Amino acid sequence: MLQGSWNPIMLRRIWLIFAQATTIGLALLFVVSTLRPEWLARTRPPDAKLPLPAVKQAEPSSSSALRAAAPRSYADAVAVAAPAVVNVYTTREVQRRGVPTDPLYRYFFGDARGGPERVASLGSGVIATGDGYILTNNHVVQAADEIAVALADGRQFDARLVGADPESDLAVLKVEANGLPVITFGHDDALKVGDIVLAIGNPFDVGQTVTMGIVSALGRSNLGINMFENFIQTDAAINQGNSGGALVDSTGHLVGINSAIFSRSGGSIGIGFAIPATLVRQVMTDLIKSGRVMRGYLGVEPEDITPEAADLLKLARAEGVVLKGVQRTSPAGRAGLEPGDVILTINGQKVGSSRTMLNQIAQLPPGSSANVRVLRAGKELEVPVTVGERPTPRRPQ
Repeated sequence: MLQGSWNPIMLRRIWLIFAQATTIGLALLFVVSTLRPEWLARTRPPDAKLPLPAVKQAEPSSSSALRAAAPRSYADAVAVAAPAVVNVYTTREVQRRGVPTDPLYRYFFGDARGGPERVASLGSGVIATGDGYILTNNHVVQAADEIAVALADGRQFDARLVGADPESDLAVLKVEANGLPVITFGHDDALKVGDIVLAIGNPFDVGQTVTMGIVSALGRSNLGINMFENFIQTDAAINQGNSGGALVDSTGHLVGINSAIFSRSGGSIGIGFAIPATLVRQVMTDLIKSGRVMRGYLGVEPEDITPEAADLLKLARAEGVVLKGVQRTSPAGRAGLEPGDVILTINGQKVGSSRTMLNQIAQLPPGSSANVRVLRAGKELEVPVTVGERPTPRRPQ
């Protein structure tokens, strides 16, 4: 055998040692990966990255971009609106039930339990002008003997009632002050279902409170709350004491006056109603100018058209409103409208229901002429009507 050549016995021993070492190493790796896999993870360099599959990322949608850009706080909107929201406190004198008022009875039996009782109530309001005109609900100040207003900065003023409109549940107060913080009116006609809104008021007299929600619905009517209804529905928490307070958008601009809630328990269940700012402004202007609201009046009794009524009247479609009655001496009666006429449009605007038709008539200026398109005996007629002024409803005593 040549010098420097490998001995077969030596080669076999080296192979056996290598095979045993490999077997032992694999066995140790199996045990560690099974019992202590984190030991293997720690051996990876800190900046090592596992390869990711090549997946094309979807472009963000516009709605996602809007959500990403949405503010995380509405503190700026609150700072704009809150100083113009006030607390309204009223008191009125009522006679206790069951207490004799006979002077002879009081002479003999005393007056310890007799006499009138003063009842206090609370609500909210919104400062509309810097010289002290304040908006609130009619039901907040109705029949009040004394009215006081507390501002967010702690100042307090006695207030007087300028005018009230029970049919829209709005009222205007006046305090003798100048330079007051004023709410900025927004555009409620630009609201959409899903928009963020904030309700600001004084629930349960705990102090000024802000709640947040969305616009749940628009144009709510037929609720039996007011004569003229076109409510903004919101799920922002509204409770007793919030009435007359502000409903503002995400910029702090007024879009409605909180007026009512739907509740079986008396507390908020997420169904609140606000009077739109457009109607609020119209009513406020009339109340400040003349102490009352001037609305159009035709003197008709409308009724919605049901499928049964459509068949009876032989209508191709159940659209418009049928006149159930017409006052003979009213503007409609003098113009020639008759019971059974189907009102299709007023000044070119379609009539969808009796409630919307009353709202349309109310917005007509008294003394103006309205073109009323009616369906009578299968024929369409154009009837001009001189609009009257709606009589002012009696205030409850």
